[in-house]
Amino acid sequence: MSRSDLEEVLKIERRSFRKPWSAGQFESELGNMVSRSFTLSIEEDGSQTLAAYMIFWVVHGEAHILNIAVRPEYRRRGMAAELLKAALDYMRGNMVFEVFLEVRRSNAAARGLYAKFGFKEAYERKDYYGDEDAIVMTLEL
Repeated sequence: MSRSDLEEVLKIERRSFRKPWSAGQFESELGNMVSRSFTLSIEEDGSQTLAAYMIFWVVHGEAHILNIAVRPEYRRRGMAAELLKAALDYMRGNMVFEVFLEVRRSNAAARGLYAKFGFKEAYERKDYYGDEDAIVMTLEL
C-alpha cells in the first residue's frame, strides 16, 4: 500500500466497517516501522481497480492482523483469502511464529475464513468494538 492508494482504500474501509479508520490512521500505519500492508488490484475494462487491502504488524516473531477488507462488489471471490495467504507466506519468511487478530463476534464469514487457515478462537474481548465483543483468534506458524 502506498499513499497514492489511500483514496481507494478509504472508500473500501468506509463501505466495510461500522467504525472506519480515518485517513490519518492509515497514514500513520504507512509510517509505522512494524506495519506492513498489502493491496490487491484487479484488471477490469482495461484499467486496474484496487479491490482489497490488508494491514498487519510484525514485532519480534509475532504478527497482529489489524485489518482486511474487500470492496463489497468483489466479495466472495477469494480476495481476502489471497491476501491472507500472501501475508502468512510473508510472515513465515520473516520469522513470525504466532499470529493473532480480533474479529467481531457477529462476523461469521471472517471467522470462517480464518478457521480455514488454521486460526483457533482463543478468547473474547468484551466490548472491544464499543458495540460488540471481539473474538481473539490465534495461529501458530
